[in-house]
Amino acid sequence: MSALRARWPAPAAVAATILTIALSACAGSLFKSKEPAPSVYLLTIAPAPAPTPATANPKIPADITILRPRVRPGLDTTLIAVLYPDRRLDHFAGARWSAPLDEVIQDLALQAFRADADVQTVHTDISSFGIGYWLEIDVADFQAEYGASGSVADSAPPTIHVRLAARLGASGDRHVLGQYEAEVRESATDNRLTAIVDAYDRAASAALGKIVTATAQMLDRR
Repeated sequence: MSALRARWPAPAAVAATILTIALSACAGSLFKSKEPAPSVYLLTIAPAPAPTPATANPKIPADITILRPRVRPGLDTTLIAVLYPDRRLDHFAGARWSAPLDEVIQDLALQAFRADADVQTVHTDISSFGIGYWLEIDVADFQAEYGASGSVADSAPPTIHVRLAARLGASGDRHVLGQYEAEVRESATDNRLTAIVDAYDRAASAALGKIVTATAQMLDRR
């Protein structure tokens, strides 16, 4: 009888074997999604035309650190936001930004300053926070806004609403030297996602262009 028992695994071992087989059989359904991968969209600032010697401005002797922006709740995600007339916030299905929105705006601001600001240096390195000046941006609006006409599929193309508030401070402390706001609305040319993202690109570039101009003017007066 004892020999017969030795041929059979203990109940716990049987249960573990069954569980292993079951997990192996369903692993594909657990870890493989049939949903298509989301499309990833990258925003970028178009480089400014190179100035001629006659139009080039002298460099402002200032170093600027662009801090990580603060993003309004609901927009602080990689998803592309949609706002409806009833104030319902949603997101486009199957699409996302290339990074969380705070990182996207910080990178765009860096591009915009390097393209258009006549300053000595600009960077996002927090270790340089005590050198020169710091710029902090609040993202109050960064969404596609639809009108009140039925479903998205039947609606006119949305308007992209970008509203940024910026604060400029001196090195080594949190004293604010100046603050200003930039608000831009850009209508998408079509209700397709590519056209909507293009409108986002234009709106973000225009808003950050205003921030760059206001910052440069403030630094030039110091």
